[in-house]
Amino acid sequence: MIGGGRRSRRQDLPVKAEINVTSLVDVAFTLLVIFIIIAPALQGGVEIEVPRADVSPITADQDAFYVTVDREDRVYIAGTEVELDAFESSLPQMMRAAGTQMVYIQADSLADYGPVLRVIATVAQTEGITFALVGEPLPERR
Repeated sequence: MIGGGRRSRRQDLPVKAEINVTSLVDVAFTLLVIFIIIAPALQGGVEIEVPRADVSPITADQDAFYVTVDREDRVYIAGTEVELDAFESSLPQMMRAAGTQMVYIQADSLADYGPVLRVIATVAQTEGITFALVGEPLPERR
């Protein structure tokens, strides 16, 4: 028998042209979960709840400083905590050095009025600097 009784092994196995993507999908979902968990931490900033009022949205101004007062009456300049006395003495120099002329003051709705007023007074007394108070817009009425 010439070439008759035995087949080669390649002819016995069917050809499958599939790619198993199960492990690829697992990795993709794992990375997605990691990014969902890490993304809020990368945003940084100070967590506060500003009061609601009839306010207009803030326009993107890259030269603006954000001064924040949280509910424990801690003062932050651009996300960095500073002592209130140091803030009062150093703000004018920082503003001149940065060349910034706009300050947004945002305070937690539960912050004491005294530290907030001291921040507003300090900013208002700095020559050549304008400021605005940050608030959350009221929900639209139906």
